[in-house]
Amino acid sequence: MRSARSERPLRALAGILLVASLALAGCGGADDSGGESAKAASGSRAQLAGAPGRGADEGNGKNPRATPVLAPGSIVRTASLTVEVKDVPRALAAARTTAEEAGGFVGRETTSRDADGHERTRVVLRVPTERYDEVLTGLQGTGRVVDRTAKAVDVSDQVVDVGSRIRSQRASVDRIRALMDKAAKLGDVVALEGELSSRQADLEALLARQASLKDRTDLATVTLSLSETPVRQADGTPGVTDALAGGWHVFVTMLRWIVLALGAALPFAALAALLVLLWLRVVRPRLPHRAGPAPATTALGPLPSARPAPDPATETGRD
Repeated sequence: MRSARSERPLRALAGILLVASLALAGCGGADDSGGESAKAASGSRAQLAGAPGRGADEGNGKNPRATPVLAPGSIVRTASLTVEVKDVPRALAAARTTAEEAGGFVGRETTSRDADGHERTRVVLRVPTERYDEVLTGLQGTGRVVDRTAKAVDVSDQVVDVGSRIRSQRASVDRIRALMDKAAKLGDVVALEGELSSRQADLEALLARQASLKDRTDLATVTLSLSETPVRQADGTPGVTDALAGGWHVFVTMLRWIVLALGAALPFAALAALLVLLWLRVVRPRLPHRAGPAPATTALGPLPSARPAPDPATETGRD
């Protein structure tokens, strides 16, 4: 009986020790798994972060790979410049020389004159993008800058999109051509030829758009306006000189209109004078003359006309 009673405490103690050891083992496994999961999570976050995570690894010497260099963006640059110069032809020649020396060319040119005889020229220059700032600075030095506008548009997404679509379209065209080589029926060949023509047209349109984007990104567009007319600033009240100039302008304008009116009426006046001369010299002499009024008559004969009253002075002389 004593041995049975002494074995029970030993069994209870052994059970307690076994449960404690299992609990400690479970906690250790949980800590290990939690640490591994935390490490995995931190690694994925570093990968998603990109450059910062790689930089930390590189600083520790764990990742010897360098940061990839991104390609420069595709930017369309345009500018509009208005310059007042003393000699427009000389400034235009200097602008052409500046563009040609930079590797560009003259796209379009328009020259006109205003009412005062001042010459105005508008020219479009295409210059390489890397020489854009240099050319713009050189053009500003030809005279007094009146107005300047510059614009830059990033079209990198359009360039990437068009390039991707071109690659897909070329692969589609190649697949159609491979199917045409394997087609045995005439109906299949005709259907494939129609599909090939449609896809080639789409490919050519994409290639044209790609060429346009390349031209706009490789060559910047500068619109230069050269003028000899001074830019007058609007001031306050006009002076005596302005009043005299305005009056003289009105007088000259009125005199000009009077001369124009007389010049316009001169042919009609000459024609009217010629008609009057013909009437007086040719037509009127040939017309029959009208007789005087005849005396009134009755059935018994002409009525006697009344005698004039005798003059008293004449009668006295006779006596």
